[in-house]
Amino acid sequence: MKHFIYNYLPITMVIAIFALNWTACKKESPDPAGSPIASFQFEVDEDNFRTVRFLNFSQNASTYVWDFGDGNTSEEESPTYTFEQAGKFSVSLTARNNSGEASAAFSREIEIVDPNSALTLLAGTDSKTWKLLREGTSMGVGPNAESARIWWSLENNGSRPCVYYHEFTFHRDGVFSFDDKGSFFGEGVIFGGTDNADICFESSPSNMISNSGTDVSAFLTGSHTYEFNSSIQEVTLNGLGAWIGLPHLTTTEESPNLVESKRFKINIQENEGFDVMTVAYAYDGVFWDFSYVHYYDPSLEPQVIEDEIPFGEDLPDFAPDQFFNTFNSEGPEDVQYLSPSASAVQITAGVNDPLNPTGPKVGMYRRGTEQFSDLQFRMDFDIQFDNFTSFSIDVYMPQSNEYSQEGLSQSIQIFIADASQTEQFWTSWVQYIVDPSEIVVGEWKTYTFQLEEPSEGSSGTPKSRKDLDNVGLVIGGSNHFVDGTFYIRNFRFN
Repeated sequence: MKHFIYNYLPITMVIAIFALNWTACKKESPDPAGSPIASFQFEVDEDNFRTVRFLNFSQNASTYVWDFGDGNTSEEESPTYTFEQAGKFSVSLTARNNSGEASAAFSREIEIVDPNSALTLLAGTDSKTWKLLREGTSMGVGPNAESARIWWSLENNGSRPCVYYHEFTFHRDGVFSFDDKGSFFGEGVIFGGTDNADICFESSPSNMISNSGTDVSAFLTGSHTYEFNSSIQEVTLNGLGAWIGLPHLTTTEESPNLVESKRFKINIQENEGFDVMTVAYAYDGVFWDFSYVHYYDPSLEPQVIEDEIPFGEDLPDFAPDQFFNTFNSEGPEDVQYLSPSASAVQITAGVNDPLNPTGPKVGMYRRGTEQFSDLQFRMDFDIQFDNFTSFSIDVYMPQSNEYSQEGLSQSIQIFIADASQTEQFWTSWVQYIVDPSEIVVGEWKTYTFQLEEPSEGSSGTPKSRKDLDNVGLVIGGSNHFVDGTFYIRNFRFN
């Protein structure tokens, strides 16, 4: 009798699989007319893990049928076959002798394993093309990863249709390519102040002149290279003008000048029929992230909205005759319309006055560590200020806060804006900024403002506008990440 040994080795090594089919001792030399014995080995291609070379070691056989377990077959003696994807497959070989009267079959489940699954998620087995997600928000900016897109975000709403056609392709061989599909968006950092600012325009080199006069046509369709560090999920784009996310995030932080390489973090989530990749940049002290999608089933991809959908709606006009919040409590006797709503600030009504614990309750205003932190009071109507000429608020700024020029500041700002029809309400607000020389620290002080005398940079006045529905309060300054605690009371329009 002849003895056979089964050896199970790693997939990147040759695996010998022997199948025997006999009932008695056989001759040492094959008998073409005898009973066939089906046997094969296989080895994985070094350059493509999906390509497998099958080595036929059958005996007493002259014809063969292979079934690769994915619906495909072959009649070659020792075929080389490329599977479409990784996975487990039951591969079988049927061997038949010269007369065709006898056959032997052997099957074995083999697993096609991607030696670098993280790279495959990014670049596929050959290449993988990514486009901005067309459902929900696709990009935005915030103070950190947990609060990404809190300050600004973009949706597929017709405001920048061209960016949703852009294609970013990572190739398995390290090539990164971008296809602008014939149009580009005039991002303000690069094109602000030019004719192409904030619009989609034809992606020709003549149109790619930045606001500093620099030729930035390297941002257009082209090929570059990339490196992927799977252990920390970091991608480096190499080549002048290589970008993903927003073009300006791949420039220097000091100026919109092109650089030779840029790094960013990625995270890829697998879904049924599509994958979503989050691209994240820490840039100039803030956090940007973007959602890109690769569809395995193109029918799942939503259409790009070409015409911008108007933001919000015009709220009904209303002229309140009382408009205040004492912060003593949240009851109607202490709040008339001026109720806190959307806010990065932690506001608590009804706390003890730190200077007079037995006196009337006050509000505690904790700024938090958001870069742009404000307390907002949003209405469900457009405020008509017919019954008011001024407003005032009491503020106590504790000495225990750490004030500095770079961080928490001794400052108070109140704004009135349209948030229902103006997505970036701060671009057209009416603001009132207290002169720093008038601010008192360590004691309560009442600050009074005349409605018709806003600070410089305001868009009109409250009485000249009919669209204002959002009142905001900022204490301690903006554009920093330093926490601070303050106390307020008697915010009242008079």
